[in-house]
Amino acid sequence: MPVSRELRVINSQPSTRPRQPKPEWLKIRLGDPTNQNHVLKLIEGLNLHTVCQEARCPNIFECWSDRTATFMLGGDTCTRHCGFCAVNKGAPEALDPEEPSHVAEAVKHLNLAHAVITSVNRDDLPDGGAAHWAATIREVRAANPACRVEVLIPDFNGDEQALNTVLDAQPDVLNHNTETIARLYRRVRPDAKYQQTLTLLERAARRRDEEGRGMLTKSGIMAGLGETFDEVVELMKDLRSVSCDIMTIGQYLQPHARRLPVERYVTPEEFARWREVGMELGFRHVESSPLTRSSYHARQQTEGSVSLTKESLASAG
Repeated sequence: MPVSRELRVINSQPSTRPRQPKPEWLKIRLGDPTNQNHVLKLIEGLNLHTVCQEARCPNIFECWSDRTATFMLGGDTCTRHCGFCAVNKGAPEALDPEEPSHVAEAVKHLNLAHAVITSVNRDDLPDGGAAHWAATIREVRAANPACRVEVLIPDFNGDEQALNTVLDAQPDVLNHNTETIARLYRRVRPDAKYQQTLTLLERAARRRDEEGRGMLTKSGIMAGLGETFDEVVELMKDLRSVSCDIMTIGQYLQPHARRLPVERYVTPEEFARWREVGMELGFRHVESSPLTRSSYHARQQTEGSVSLTKESLASAG
């Protein structure tokens, strides 16, 4: 039985604050509708979900025009109640056993060099969906051996075995978003823990180093939820302390009235300064701009980081 809209927003209160007008720098380009329609038909035909649609991403027109989409596993309903997210909330349906092969087929049809896969939280499952994740990575890799696979995973409630199940499938990029600073976690991510996020990234980096693999770790946040400039810098330091390689910083945009309001629009100059600070702290890449999202320019982020790693190894040799 489908989950009612009332259940999906049970823990969210509508904002009474009037929406601020968006500044000029947040305008988006619509792109080529031909490619957008091609991606939409492919996704609908395979009964897939994308975070582009479910999270109301502002870059959907640009990415779909470039025949790029971020696939979302586990259905379209999340078991958590984050204050920023547009994805439906409530009791999800059973996993689709055909979903891993359908994602692999979509990646092949789109001829992707870099595939980004994410999921809703599935706290209703014993492993949080980790086995489903691993099956998808393997299916995508088998059908598209030259394609890099980036995964944006949930925290699996801190279950290290679930994380290892995903790592066993050997993704090229392991991404888990911090989403916001530690002080705002209770309001922004009430079902998550800041330290648990850092621990997940630390475990992934440690295992990568122990196995001598080239996997990159990545995390990202939204700005404009009430954080200060310096608090973001402290978060950057925390991420570097667990060997996080890539960071993304973008403007939070309120998806609808029942989600947290925008506290302020961060200027492009501040985003540029965060990028400078992040590179000084040792990140291999920092993508920081008003329209940045976790998967925005993901292929370019990874290619730049891989090139930097090769240069470092060559100079060390």
